[in-house]
Amino acid sequence: MNGYPRRLFLQLSAVTAAGALGALSPAQAAQTPDHSFALLRRQWRDVTAGSGFDAAAEPYRTRLAQLGTTAAGYRDTMAPADASLWPDLSFPSYIATPTRLQTMARVYVLPGTGLTGDANLAEAVATGIDHYRQQVYAADADQVGNWWHWQIGIPKKLLDAAVLIGSHLDDQQSRALRDAVDHFVPECSLNDYSGTSTGANRVDLCVVMLLRAILRSDRGKAALAVSALSPVFPYVCEGDGFYRDGSFIQHTSIAYQGAYGASLLSGLATLFAVLRGSPWEITDQNIFDMVERSFAPFVHDGFCMDLVRGRGIGREPYGDHKRGREIASSILLLGDAASAAERARWQAMVKGWALRDTCKPMLKAAERSDLAFHARLAAILGDDAIPAADEPVGHRLLAMSARAVHRRPAWCAGLSMASYRIGHYEHGNGENLRGWHTGSGMLYWWAEGHGDQYSDSFWATVDPYRLPGTTVSTRRLADGAGMGWGDTCPPGRWVGGATDGMYATVGQHLNGFDSTMEAFKSWFFLDDAVVCLGAAITSQDGVPVETIVDNRRTDALLTVDDKAGWAHLEGHGGYVLPACPRLHTLREQRTGSSDPVTRTYVTLWLDHGADPSSAGYVYLLLPGASLARTRARAAAPGWARVIANTARQQGVQVPSLGITAVNFWHEGAVAGLAASAPCAVLVRQSSDGTATLTVSDPRRDLSELTVTWDRPVAEVLHGHPLLARAATGAKLTLDFGRLSDRGGSSKTVTVRLG
Repeated sequence: MNGYPRRLFLQLSAVTAAGALGALSPAQAAQTPDHSFALLRRQWRDVTAGSGFDAAAEPYRTRLAQLGTTAAGYRDTMAPADASLWPDLSFPSYIATPTRLQTMARVYVLPGTGLTGDANLAEAVATGIDHYRQQVYAADADQVGNWWHWQIGIPKKLLDAAVLIGSHLDDQQSRALRDAVDHFVPECSLNDYSGTSTGANRVDLCVVMLLRAILRSDRGKAALAVSALSPVFPYVCEGDGFYRDGSFIQHTSIAYQGAYGASLLSGLATLFAVLRGSPWEITDQNIFDMVERSFAPFVHDGFCMDLVRGRGIGREPYGDHKRGREIASSILLLGDAASAAERARWQAMVKGWALRDTCKPMLKAAERSDLAFHARLAAILGDDAIPAADEPVGHRLLAMSARAVHRRPAWCAGLSMASYRIGHYEHGNGENLRGWHTGSGMLYWWAEGHGDQYSDSFWATVDPYRLPGTTVSTRRLADGAGMGWGDTCPPGRWVGGATDGMYATVGQHLNGFDSTMEAFKSWFFLDDAVVCLGAAITSQDGVPVETIVDNRRTDALLTVDDKAGWAHLEGHGGYVLPACPRLHTLREQRTGSSDPVTRTYVTLWLDHGADPSSAGYVYLLLPGASLARTRARAAAPGWARVIANTARQQGVQVPSLGITAVNFWHEGAVAGLAASAPCAVLVRQSSDGTATLTVSDPRRDLSELTVTWDRPVAEVLHGHPLLARAATGAKLTLDFGRLSDRGGSSKTVTVRLG
């Protein structure tokens, strides 16, 4: 199931864990002096509490003083009682109480707080830790509610605070805390890589185990904390973890770079930095590849796209920008352990993100969240020798997580789909109860100046039945409909597509969520447009089915010309509808049900009627287009020719780009292209007399595939290892071998035209 990373599977620079999960041998222990833990305590303090800045300089002086005032207030209002530690926080208070203790401990070690090294503050922290341990987190207590609080959330914060205040937590208190942690996080929790001990959760459990080791200078626990990371790094083919195409999955079926993945990246970056120079130093791990392969594709102008943020999309306004900052912070910290070339690329990338995030400026926001990150970022922004990298131009299709990202200089788009292995949506812990249709082909897009399109209370106020790009049954759904924690996978297997890295054809055999609706949806990603096709839309729900052309959070001017088949939203972009169907529009103000904010929306949709039997659609999305360009594109119907739009094939030709692209839902032929089985094919002819043919197996079940192009071809210039045979001449025939175990990835062949 697992492959091996590009570098060594797991290395420990001085001491390797004895056995997969065992403690150090006596000989190894003898070579590990106690000063190793002094190093770990110091580096934990510097990495997690903050360092690398001048406490007397602004903005650090003001922020540190504010932290000091906050901690003094916590100290002065602490009143240990049977049901609380602070009168305003009754137990169990799994998050707030441990967080206050952690804040006080950090103020104790940070410079310039006014309480730096203050013994009374440290003693208050020790009192609070021991009180919470006695009242809530006791070795004989039962785990109630969410397991995460007991095994990760609470111990991580309590141990963090305990390590920071050092000897102020006396030996008896320290042993009692150790025993409580051992009760809830026993070594056996790291024995198997399954259940809740995978991916980001495994990294967090290892952080807890390392803090437990630092607390008691326990060499065996330190070795265990590091060795138990081993299953996190190899690529996986199923379940939780990183895939070769860059996908990151948690909870078995949810794309999660922007939440669990971000936590994993932060945890690993912290461990790399804290363990550096110690006997347990980690080096050369696969996570370095994942920075650019898995995380960077979903960060745009400093924010992390919601299509990989799971159930957390609606937690708070601008949560996507917050996650973007967290990812940027982790990348800069991890850069200290990376190669010089990687570090230089990452610094340039983060600098570009920070400069382009004008909605929530990254440097300013870091003042309140992470002073160490602020210092690192300020240094990069102030260094003229470090260039600011532009947004990359190209296409990334992550078939294993049913996600796609398309970038051009002035715009970016992201596509979220569902399949037999990727859920429509995830809900849990009362979150994301109306995210039902986020996997029904939701097409996010950002033109210049609109980095907050889905940030500013979008999820609290948008009509959840009219998410942009989706085709949905309007059947009313209950909050939290379907199974929780991502178990909402539809049966459709053909989900994915083919990309040559610049353009793409992407498709989804859509089975509507909790609905009889079925549709075939395709997207063709080009230079200034996305061509959107829908075919064979059927339903027996007894209600109308709609395709949402767009739903923008804006009060911009909308201009519609039904006769000419186009619409334009000022400052955003244009829409072309070649068949001139009736485009329904609505401008409305919507107020959140739980959050009383109000936002204005402009919605454009196509109504396929109640219980359609074979409905379809064609439209072009033109991000950032002016009114004149939108009108001109509508007046040039031959610019993009629809060559098929049925339940058998969907395809387009774009002569100006030399592109022919077809999603073959079944074997067949169209416009000179033929395929022996369901697949995706993208052909691009160049002006130099060459062409590329890119194919993929989105269903991931083909033992062989034959693709024929009715075009004279002189020779194959570059093949592919899976290309078993190629016949040239009056037409081109390509026979591919087993594609089923290649994760739906694209295979490109280059030919010289005859």
